[in-house]
Amino acid sequence: MTLSLPIDPEANRLLERSPLALLTGMLLDQQIPMEKAFSSPYVLGQRLGHDPDARELAGYDPEALVEVFARPPALHRFPKAMAARVQEMCRVLVDRYDGDAAALWADVPDGRELLRRVGELPGFGRQKAQIFVALLGKRYDVRPDGWREAAGAYGDPDAHRSVADITDADSLRRVREFKQAAKAEAKAAKG
Repeated sequence: MTLSLPIDPEANRLLERSPLALLTGMLLDQQIPMEKAFSSPYVLGQRLGHDPDARELAGYDPEALVEVFARPPALHRFPKAMAARVQEMCRVLVDRYDGDAAALWADVPDGRELLRRVGELPGFGRQKAQIFVALLGKRYDVRPDGWREAAGAYGDPDAHRSVADITDADSLRRVREFKQAAKAEAKAAKG
């Protein structure tokens, strides 16, 4: 199993073969539609002329990277901030994992350690880290002991809460309904 979003098939294939693209899509998945977030690594690769590479992005001239992110159509609603965040994430991957995004979860002893590692990446708070742990477990067969518990409610096999639960058009609809209900609930609690 892999991620199954209604995006360009080549973008989905990049998410299947590139752990860095998958991490980048997850990082960008805020304040924009998830389809945009997870297709942006593919667009980034098109603009670079090759699949994104952590070492290259870590060392990229920051202003030039902002230009790559901001070029219409922008890769994110906030291209400057997200270009910087992607670069920061890549620097952590280079410093701690020799630039190999998959090393983040390779040979991880348990779900708590996986959650800790993901949560240490720039831009990955607890909720986003839990979603990513669920995504790895549900769609990419990265299932160290305790991964469901580490993912919290996102690890529930019957959940329809996040990108980790999307397998077809019906599950996408159910995830959207869950997110809309959660936003309405949060708005009601505020006001």
